[in-house]
Amino acid sequence: MSAGLDKSILTLVTFIPLAGALLLTVVPRRDRDIRVFSLVVSLLTFVLSLHLPVHFDRAQAGYQYGVDKAWIATPNIHYHIGLDGISLWLVVLTTFLTPLCVLISWKSVHERVKEFFILLLILETAMIGVFVALDLFLFYFFWEATLIPMALLIGMYGHGRKIYAAVKFFLYTMVASVFMLAAILWLYAKTGSFQLDVIQSAIQSGSVAGFAGAAQWLFLGFFVAFAVKVPLFPFHTWLPDAHVEAPTAGSVLLAGVLLKMGTYGLLRFNLGLFPEQARHNAPWIVALALTGIIYGALVALVQPNMKKLIAYSSISHLGFVVLGIFSFTQAGVNGAVFIMLAHGIATGGLFMLAGILYERRHTYEISEFGGLATPMPVYASFFLFVVLASVGLPLLNGFIGEFLVLTGAFQARPLYGILGATGVIWAAGYLLWMYQRVFFGKVKHAVNNTLPDLDLREKTALVPAALAALVMGVAPNLWLNAIDPAVQAALTPFVQLASKVAGQ
Repeated sequence: MSAGLDKSILTLVTFIPLAGALLLTVVPRRDRDIRVFSLVVSLLTFVLSLHLPVHFDRAQAGYQYGVDKAWIATPNIHYHIGLDGISLWLVVLTTFLTPLCVLISWKSVHERVKEFFILLLILETAMIGVFVALDLFLFYFFWEATLIPMALLIGMYGHGRKIYAAVKFFLYTMVASVFMLAAILWLYAKTGSFQLDVIQSAIQSGSVAGFAGAAQWLFLGFFVAFAVKVPLFPFHTWLPDAHVEAPTAGSVLLAGVLLKMGTYGLLRFNLGLFPEQARHNAPWIVALALTGIIYGALVALVQPNMKKLIAYSSISHLGFVVLGIFSFTQAGVNGAVFIMLAHGIATGGLFMLAGILYERRHTYEISEFGGLATPMPVYASFFLFVVLASVGLPLLNGFIGEFLVLTGAFQARPLYGILGATGVIWAAGYLLWMYQRVFFGKVKHAVNNTLPDLDLREKTALVPAALAALVMGVAPNLWLNAIDPAVQAALTPFVQLASKVAGQ
């Protein structure tokens, strides 16, 4: 049965949320029924996705669960999907966070409830599609498909300047993606294929006419699209607006999954297709990553708004991922993939916790709080746990990835490691200071004395995230055993490049 399921499991996991969204259009407009149906669909997707790591061959570096069928004859487009150790956990992260987003949105969405959950499920299919697509046209299709539901979630269900934030998010990421589309079309014109493995083989064999002259421009075409999505400094200005104005579920998926599409793209395509250009451009990309780590942390330190502080922390944490990828070391790239997962859990958890407080007080201003540990002790305990995971406390998930990335950065160049390590210190500063101002001291505003603590639904949403942060910190090899062979395969061209340079 497992062998039969292996052939269709990836298609099922990818498209069940979309099928659920289509079925939701005919579900009667009773809000409770809509929420329950959405939760069942998202949980079914998560349970099915667990088949992927359970039956994944961890000794194999290549793609597994592959499906490759001709889709469109002219141009030559294939429905080609598959997973390796890098994309495996990103798919599971997506399916893990979506039911938590359904739970956390249970009471906070009151109008157009059906449309909200339809958009959420469509977004889940598009995000999973990005991580499994091995045909560049299919990848671009899913990549663009994430923009519309996320922009609508921000614009329809956000707060304050939600239309401005939605339009800014949409324009930034769409315009940047055009450069990637131009690079993809150039590669298709020269190779006659959109398939990643075919293009990769053609480039490695030197059979792509004019590649040497175009390689740097192709590298930059992909890089701009991914750098804006990460977002890498200085392409980051859309992110704080999108996060602050988005509904809680939008913020969780934006931080937890959408930003990882950028770092995944850098690893899969910029390093996978253009190793020489990646090596050549690494110094200035690492400089941008280090700037983002320090700048994001310093700006987070002065934020009066809790949600904006968490948003700037994402810029800092994703800088670590880019630093790890462009260290070209096994430890660095393993750490980069691990941080993608750890950040998704920890920062997703922080946005859920911030959203819970917003439902009670309708503000994110840190000055409006203080002393909340007294009326909300369970909430304060969850918040502290997730803050410590985000800071990188040993035995929690944030520590492993940062340790590996800094190890790789030191191996690449000690200065990278020293500058990167300051980001860990700043993270402790801005997150613990925020925690102290919100939860300790006397209750400043009388209304805060009567705030209810977490209810069962909120605990049900937060417990899985807290458990995941703990298990990832205590037993990281459960994840790294699958990640490592794929990372070794991705770094093989760089080992060959280094030996060629040494031989000269």
